[in-house]
This record gives sequence, C-alpha cells and structure tokens, in this order.
Amino acid sequence: MSQRTIGIVGGGIVGLAVGREIARRHPDDRVVVLEKEDRLGAHQTGHNSGVVHAGIYYRPGSLKARLCTRGRSLLKEFCAEHGIAYDECGKLVVAVDPSEMGRFDALEKTARENGVPGLTRVDAAGIAELEPYATGIAALHSPATAITDYGGVTRALADDIVAAGGTVHLSTEVTGIARRAGAVSVTAGSQTHRVDRLVICAGLQSDRVSRLAGGAAGPRIVPFRGEYMAVVGAKREYVRGMIYPVPDPRYPFLGVHFTRRVTGELEVGPNAFLALSRQRYGRVSITPRDLGDTLAWPGFWRFAGEHWQTGITEVRGVLSKRAYMKDARRYVPAIGAADVRRSGLGLRAQAVDRDGSLVDDFVIDQRDGVTAVRNAPSPAATSSLAIAEHVVDRLELGR
Repeated sequence: MSQRTIGIVGGGIVGLAVGREIARRHPDDRVVVLEKEDRLGAHQTGHNSGVVHAGIYYRPGSLKARLCTRGRSLLKEFCAEHGIAYDECGKLVVAVDPSEMGRFDALEKTARENGVPGLTRVDAAGIAELEPYATGIAALHSPATAITDYGGVTRALADDIVAAGGTVHLSTEVTGIARRAGAVSVTAGSQTHRVDRLVICAGLQSDRVSRLAGGAAGPRIVPFRGEYMAVVGAKREYVRGMIYPVPDPRYPFLGVHFTRRVTGELEVGPNAFLALSRQRYGRVSITPRDLGDTLAWPGFWRFAGEHWQTGITEVRGVLSKRAYMKDARRYVPAIGAADVRRSGLGLRAQAVDRDGSLVDDFVIDQRDGVTAVRNAPSPAATSSLAIAEHVVDRLELGR
C-alpha cells in the first residue's frame, strides 16, 4: 500500500491523540501536525483541571458516555506506560439541600447506566468519613475518578508521533483549505501542505477552521471563561480528593468544585461566564474579532436572553472572592475567601446552535477527505484516546 499523508490541524490533546492512533495503526502513513501556537496544548489542554472523569454525567448511549468510559481506561494505561502521574483520589458529588434530591437521584441513575466503576451512594456520615471537612445530606462516591498531568500526556503523544516518523509544526496557523484532485491542500503561512486526508481538531477555533474546509456555519463556538482559586496554607489538606455539587442539567458546566492537583495543590473552580476572547488569558481580555463573531451569532442572543440571570451571578464571582466562595463554602464551610488566592483560568470552546441551545455531545463531521471535530468539551481530555480510535475508525471506512 502506498504511503498516505494525514494532516492534523491542532496540537492539543485530541489532535495529537488522533495523530498517534494513525501512526500506531498505519505505520506506513505519515502524520503531519499543524499547530498555530508556539507550544503544544496551549489552550484547553493546558488550562483544564486535570480531572479524569469516570462517566457520571453523560447521557447513556451518547458519544460522551461511550468514549469517556473507554478513554479513561486507555488513558490510565497510557500514563502507566509513559510514567505520567495518575492518582485515583476519588470524587464526591454532594447534595446539600433536599431540593436537590430529584436531580441527585437522576444523576445516580445516569451514572449506574454508564457503568461508573465502584460507584456508591453515601449519607452524611459517609461523606464525613470520606471527606472530614465536607458537609451534605447525600453524595455519590466515585473512587475511579482520577487526576493526571494532561500537559505530560500531550508531550508524550507528540513524542510518539515523532518517533513513528511524523512531524509536528509549531507556530503554523492554517489559513486556507482546498480539495485538489483527490487530495487536500492546506495553506499555513507561506507553506502549502498536500495531504491525503485532513483531521481538524482545532478546539476554540474549530468552527472557523471547519468553515475553511467548506463546513457549515453552525454550530458556532462561543467561548466561556473559567477562573480558579488556589487554597493556601494548611487548609490545602482539608480536601482529600474532589468535591463537586449536583450539576444543573440546563448547563454542560459542572459548577464550582474542589479539585486536587497531581502537584499537591488544591483548587476551587472553575466558574463559567462569557469570554471576550478565544485566546487571551488576562483578567480583562478582549479580541475584537472573537467578540464580533459571538455577537453576530443568533444562537448567542437566544441563549443570553434565556440565561441572563445566571450570567449576573457568575459575574459577581469574578468581581469578588467572597461571592466566588459563597457557593463553595456550602460543601466545605471551613474554606473561605481568606483561604484562597486567584489562580489560573481556562477557556472552554462551547458549541452553540443557531436556536441558542448548547451542544452537549461530541460532534464529528466527515466529508470529502476532511474530518472535523466540531465540538469536544469536557470530558474530551479524558476521552482523547477513545476519540482518536473513533476518528481513525471513520477514516478507515473512507480509505
């Protein structure tokens, strides 16, 4: 079989996982990764909470549910093989008020249908036994939920691609995509790359790059910012694993929570509010083009019109540490505003349909030699190796 060249747009964890999977299955093919930043994992991969999800939240039978379960297993094996930190410190999803119990019961049903390993339901005494400083009336305990170093995973994936004969180009922004006589021509700066197949894993830029290849206008990426607080001093030891609220099913965000890092740090967050830039991480960051694209999308205004009150609540947390920690203290009362400092922040690429609905599941389009990952929010990092299997399966069907 003649050698094919497979292009990958995006040097985050999903794009590199796809490149590695191609190299593993088809060692005669050549993988070329094109990343617009000067480093790998510069955006969502490098700014997430490090959590390896066990599949509690996702609609049974959805891509998220299936690929999260498979991906967690593959990721655990990958970390062991490459000497990357992986700690199954476990997670509690805690109900603190009787009004939450309907959502709590529904969440337990979902988690059990998804086969979350070792899942147990505990009462207030069980919560105190697992997390002595936490409070609540009931919780789901997921002992298989873990934390890892996704930056280390990303670098190891790139190393595997290069070791297999592939190339990774940094500071290489794709500005044009055209189909030419059974191949795909990809323009990046002054260079043109001819590839036999192209896979777009562009994260925060996924809608724009997909449109370069003739993809549909929607869904559109609307970026959301999430800020973290870091717990300081001795109170960093007040949480052993992770403590999460019962999520609001209207949103794909999981609410402010306590998360340990493999470095030993304890973080609170993230919150979720509209970002004015897809690529800048300052406290006040605006990119006119990004803001313009958001405001021009009808789906954003429909979403904002329905959820503006929640947006105001999130902004209060941005302006005030005390307001930020108000909800967090419902779960760990001993940690307050005086015990935290502002830490990092991340940007989430949330796909929004024209009708204003937030796209919940992974979305992967394929046509004419181009496969585009249009929506890959959390648990994309957990699922990355399984997403790669899924994408490469589809590529093989189109050989």
